[in-house]
Amino acid sequence: MGKLIMWNLMTLDGMFEGPQPWDLEWHEYAWGDELKRFSLEQGREAEALLFGRRTYEGMAAHWTTATGETADFMNAVPKYVFSRTLEHADWANSTLVKEDAGKAVARLKEQPGKDLFVFGSADLSATLIRHGLFDEYRIGLVPVTLGEGSPLFKPDSERLRLQLLQSRPLGDRCLLLRYQPAAVAAAAR
Repeated sequence: MGKLIMWNLMTLDGMFEGPQPWDLEWHEYAWGDELKRFSLEQGREAEALLFGRRTYEGMAAHWTTATGETADFMNAVPKYVFSRTLEHADWANSTLVKEDAGKAVARLKEQPGKDLFVFGSADLSATLIRHGLFDEYRIGLVPVTLGEGSPLFKPDSERLRLQLLQSRPLGDRCLLLRYQPAAVAAAAR
């Protein structure tokens, strides 16, 4: 059984996107050779990607027309999209899941294989946090502030206690922070 890992870029003021959906221009500020290398390295750990509807639709729109090594990975990797409103998931290797995300992800975690990753998908992540399903949080902290936007951790989220596993610069515009829930760390001792 692999781990469930959240991977997101986040601004210093806690946003994962700006005030409009897909307001991600600040990602370009962070992007560089080290972040690209890390992203591809992380992809080799992935059994599948998990998305909420909005992130899935945005990712599909972008990656189905993109080219290169990252696009090849994104188009080939198995994907699960959690939505009660989508009728179908047409992006290559996608499975639509309409049932309760917490229960479905718990079952996915029980299957043998590599790690499962949630990219973006703050609403799905909030659900999975409530169910205590994340084994690791990987945050790429980007030294910009937006002043407004969508926070990665929702204001009504439950309190999280995390233990730092690693901090490492990915170039001079992104700091990788890896955390695990404190309860997981205590159980491993």
